[in-house]
Amino acid sequence: MSEIILARPVLDPETEIARLARRYASAGGLGIQVLNTLGTGADGLLDRLPAPVRGQLDSAARVALTQALRAASGSRQVVPDQAQWLNSVVSTAMGAAGGFGGLPTALAELPVTTTLLLRVIEGVAVEHGFDPSAESVRFDCVQVFSAAGPLEHDDGADLAFLSARVALTGSAMQAIIARVAPRLAIVMGQKLAAQAVPVLGAVAGAATNYAYTSYYTDVAHMHFGLRRLAVETDQPHEAMVARLKAEVLALK
Repeated sequence: MSEIILARPVLDPETEIARLARRYASAGGLGIQVLNTLGTGADGLLDRLPAPVRGQLDSAARVALTQALRAASGSRQVVPDQAQWLNSVVSTAMGAAGGFGGLPTALAELPVTTTLLLRVIEGVAVEHGFDPSAESVRFDCVQVFSAAGPLEHDDGADLAFLSARVALTGSAMQAIIARVAPRLAIVMGQKLAAQAVPVLGAVAGAATNYAYTSYYTDVAHMHFGLRRLAVETDQPHEAMVARLKAEVLALK
């Protein structure tokens, strides 16, 4: 179980699960609407990338995650967690810069954005009373990247990522990175494709990063909110996941 660092009032399970389900159902919100307006929905995006780039997405995602873990942990000592609006502003600016030069600059921006998103997720963990330096919480932060991504239409089945756990061994972090990287590769591949057109890609890059920051913030709140609820109510996490899935499906 993840390490809690702050004592908080015990929550009402039914009320909290309903709140988390609504947050998950609306994840991405305005950012996704903007992307749809720009015509950057998920369908066919990966096919726009050159074959060599598509073939390297898995390894690029794994490298980006590994680098992000080191950078995010180190940056916590010098840069405090920021407000959600400021995270969105910084991320949007980074996406615009990455998309301005097309695919080459978008590729260079990818690990930087991954690091920012991981810092955002860590900040959410802190909001829910978890210690981001604890190994189990670091696993949870990476696990958030297993969510479908803001460009996918999810029917609630993707919530299976909440149940996935890794034994805490010396190689556990590499194991979870290896498991999460293929999903992140698809998500980041969609982002790269949206940014692939020089200059025009700056607009898509800004909108994509805005949507991604909003989406992963919402998913992280749902993820750590559920873990906090399981700890504070002393109920099995698996049971909480099942109840959340049922609530999400009821909202469809």
